[in-house]
Amino acid sequence: MSAIREGGALAKTITFACVHFTVAFGVAYLLTGNVAISGALALLEPMANTIAYYLHERVWRRIVQLPEPTAARI
Repeated sequence: MSAIREGGALAKTITFACVHFTVAFGVAYLLTGNVAISGALALLEPMANTIAYYLHERVWRRIVQLPEPTAARI
């Protein structure tokens, strides 16, 4: 148990990746009925999601860094 606490972030990341893969495979298999296609989708979808998350973080960082709008002077 202490190993999980000490490496909590890594353990959580690994277990979430397993859950993500399993869900992606299950959904793809239900939709296609094909193990090969389901496996490919289960591998590709998390990679695409990772890239989308990275791009989202970059855009978010730019939005947060924008200066606050000033009140209009009358």
